[in-house]
Amino acid sequence: MKKLLFLAVLFIGFSALAQEEVKLNWLTDFDKAKKISKKTNKPILIYFTGSDWCPPCKMLKKDFFYTERFKEEAKNFVLVMADMPRRIDIITEEQRKKNIKLASKYNKKGSYPNIVAVDYKGKEINNISAYNMMRDTSRHYKFLENILENY
Repeated sequence: MKKLLFLAVLFIGFSALAQEEVKLNWLTDFDKAKKISKKTNKPILIYFTGSDWCPPCKMLKKDFFYTERFKEEAKNFVLVMADMPRRIDIITEEQRKKNIKLASKYNKKGSYPNIVAVDYKGKEINNISAYNMMRDTSRHYKFLENILENY
């Protein structure tokens, strides 16, 4: 019985962590993001990731996107996630096609992870790709600061 209780508590704890990730409002519909961007006058951040195969993407997610600091910064942006997983059960085929279309315009080099900032018209402002094994996010925060300063 104690083992069962322990497992239940452990499961609830992991569920709470998973819910923490959901608090960031990642959109998957770029057209919707452009409408929100225009209405709120916020730049759009498009995050190109390979969620199930890209180790730097996984590290960046943990070290940057799921930090309290980024959660604060995220209030100034409209967030779009364009996932390109290898497993076919992670996103729908329709979403995969939308992400491929988005990548063909904004991630032509196929860099992962890649963050592209655009305005509400879809005009690229700037981008930052890759993530180093030193796990230093200072470059990414500077990228955000520059976008906001010049938007």
